[in-house]
Amino acid sequence: MVILMILFGIFFAAGLFLILAGVFRIPTMQTVKVMSTVGRSEKKAAKTVDMWIMDGAVVLSRHLPMNQHKKARMAATLKAAGMNISPEVYTSYAMIKTVFVLLGIIPCLYIFPLAAIIVLMSAVMVYFNEIGKADEKLREKREAIEDELSRFASTIEQELKNSRDVLSILENYKKNAGSEFAQELDIVCADMRSSSYEAALTRFEARLNSPQLSDIVRGLIGVLRGDDSAVYFQMLVHDFKQIEIQRLKTKAQKIPPKIRKYSFAMLMCFMITYIIIIGYEILKSMSSMM
Repeated sequence: MVILMILFGIFFAAGLFLILAGVFRIPTMQTVKVMSTVGRSEKKAAKTVDMWIMDGAVVLSRHLPMNQHKKARMAATLKAAGMNISPEVYTSYAMIKTVFVLLGIIPCLYIFPLAAIIVLMSAVMVYFNEIGKADEKLREKREAIEDELSRFASTIEQELKNSRDVLSILENYKKNAGSEFAQELDIVCADMRSSSYEAALTRFEARLNSPQLSDIVRGLIGVLRGDDSAVYFQMLVHDFKQIEIQRLKTKAQKIPPKIRKYSFAMLMCFMITYIIIIGYEILKSMSSMM
């Protein structure tokens, strides 16, 4: 009888929910996931748990106080990183995801209390990982763009011999640029068409906050003002090549530690193979002697 009452309650609640969802035209979870995926720069399907957390983050963000300076700085970072959400929602998402992890402490206190410390440390790691995702994406985007700046400066140097039209130079380079840089050049070209060239280039520089890009923007602004910037860009090309060589050396120095662990694993496999063979031969010889 009790089981029938429980089943009746479950089906009644489910039916009532479906009726109310139809009356108030609440979109299904599949529809929400598709809508969320459309606005993402990374074309990955949104997970159901992430959608629930995001719904809670939207509700919590309405009541989350935030310093105006911090809000403006985070909004600029999110926009530059390609994350189309508000700073309040971004912070609320990290907080709610942390709370979900912290809920794991409750069963740990009854089963294995010491595991609660691990869950607590995991929650702290999840919070800092989520709150730092925008900065990490912006850093990766900045590094991808900086890898092209040497070639970009060299192209500008060659183009200035034939034309001083900055907008035309940017649009021509955009055809051969990488995906990240091409996206930024799309934005700055559209901005230059709708406002002054100098203001658009200044906003382009501020979005990425890259010292190398600042040097190029400074040279382009000089071109707009009528300066002869050919020698300036020749010096930039030389300096950027040195920076690129140093960056490649740094990447090369990081490779040996990564290879070392695989070399150690191969060494252990060889040793285990030899030990098994030697052990097999010893056992074989002992059995023949007996």
